[in-house]
Amino acid sequence: MPKIPEVLAPRRKSREIKVGSVMVGGNAPVSVQSMTTTPTTDINATLQQIAELTAAGCDIVRVACPSRDDAEALPIIAMKSQIPVIADIHFQPAYVFAAIDAGCAAVRVNPGNIRKFDDQIAEIAKRAKAAGTSIRIGVNAGSLDPRLLQKYGKATPEALVESAVWEASLFEEHDFHDFKISVKHNDPVVMVKAYRLLAERGDWPLHLGVTEAGPAFQGTIKSATAFGILLSEGIGDTIRVSLSAPPVEEVKVGLQILQSLNLRERKLEIVSCPSCGRAQVDVYTLAEEVTKGLEGMSVPLRVAVMGCVVNGPGEAREADLGVASGNGKGQIFVKGEVIKTVPESEIVATLIEEANRIASEMPASAGSGTPDVYTP
Repeated sequence: MPKIPEVLAPRRKSREIKVGSVMVGGNAPVSVQSMTTTPTTDINATLQQIAELTAAGCDIVRVACPSRDDAEALPIIAMKSQIPVIADIHFQPAYVFAAIDAGCAAVRVNPGNIRKFDDQIAEIAKRAKAAGTSIRIGVNAGSLDPRLLQKYGKATPEALVESAVWEASLFEEHDFHDFKISVKHNDPVVMVKAYRLLAERGDWPLHLGVTEAGPAFQGTIKSATAFGILLSEGIGDTIRVSLSAPPVEEVKVGLQILQSLNLRERKLEIVSCPSCGRAQVDVYTLAEEVTKGLEGMSVPLRVAVMGCVVNGPGEAREADLGVASGNGKGQIFVKGEVIKTVPESEIVATLIEEANRIASEMPASAGSGTPDVYTP
């Protein structure tokens, strides 16, 4: 019997919706999203970035639509993208309808900053339902409805949830249920509290995000902390790691979070010791060079790079491939058995060679990253 990965908690039962070809909620895997940073009007640059995101493992991509020219670019981008496209709409309700007509898989709306948004919901629901377009109700701490800011004094978890639940009720009044919700905040503690409250209020699929999380290091820590808490409780159906970094980095971090929680099949995993006074080799350099040499590997492979004889042999035996280093040499393990001993100078090359050999015998699952170029 195949081994079922152990998780910390069963998934919260949410309704399932479609975002183009990707199912979100229900029993669907937690999906990873990112957002393009190119001007949406530059169609080829946007498609190129979407191709890079696709190759990195992104499931759904969001594109900004701040102007009419951006809206006019959406039909081609939605048609040629290899993954479902979400149009990100602020301020102008007309662009919501333009995105639906363009064939976008979904539209993200921000109720706090779209003019007279509540008055538009009946028509949005009607048009989206007819087109098979799903909606994300995206509530953000930085653009909360002024009435709620006045009521609560600031963007508290309760304020974020009240906004989201109110907008959800309006869509449901018009018999529209194909939407997911996000209640983002830049403070992981506030964000976690908000999602916990929201998860208790209904069965809507939830999009997790720590908004404006910061530069790569800080944003990764904040996102991993918040997502780890919620996902370990079964809360969350799709995620976006918001970093001040290239979008591909967001996808890498998101996938790693899911793999660490056994919510995605683990791909390449480097197990390496933090080094200490017992280490007899330069573990930092070994681990870095092995990681670099195996970049892009898409098969599930656990590689242990260990620097001493205390934990090294045990970790190396447990991995698919490993090295236990010491005294200027390394014992190479494959599936728990020592296959050879090599000088320290050959450890990296040997591990890369053996990893590629093992990978060649396993089915690859990486997506294509070839852009579909637009010619005017």
